[in-house]
Amino acid sequence: MEILLALVLGTFFGVALNRAGATNPNYIINMLRLRDMHLMKAILLAVGVSSLLLFVGLAVGMIPAAHLSVKAAYWGVLLGGALLGVGFALSGYCPGTALAAAATGRRDALLFIVGGLLGAFAYMITYPQMKAAGLLEHLWGGEITLAQNAKYEALLGAWPALAVAGGIAVLLIVIATVLPRYLFRK
Repeated sequence: MEILLALVLGTFFGVALNRAGATNPNYIINMLRLRDMHLMKAILLAVGVSSLLLFVGLAVGMIPAAHLSVKAAYWGVLLGGALLGVGFALSGYCPGTALAAAATGRRDALLFIVGGLLGAFAYMITYPQMKAAGLLEHLWGGEITLAQNAKYEALLGAWPALAVAGGIAVLLIVIATVLPRYLFRK
């Protein structure tokens, strides 16, 4: 049942990415060049609304905190994130948008996916060396969150999670609302 749910939700997510234009690498590259902020507005709004719903659900007990998973920061994540960012900027794809674009028949997305799989294979092969070099040691206290919660240590322990996360979510929604579509034109 979980696999079926994942397939259904993944399909809806892919359709939403396609409808928002995120399967077109030119839209993504123009967003990163600060020329067309349509996708940025959609991303900020989606993150803001989903975060607000998540933390309201946590606050009222609809969503158990046990379902949350916070990943620890370490040098390998920072390095991998930087590599992903460079790849994102050069290709106009991230893993999710590449899969959705491949489903629409874009061949360049297939090349991006193959590159991502080769990168994952390279990580798998070099994992022992990265571990020995200390690149996988936790930074900044390991699994830590911004605000108080039942499961993880918090940087702002005196503040309730709904206040911090809700404030950030509302800020993202406001930015998405007031951000103009075009910052710079050619």
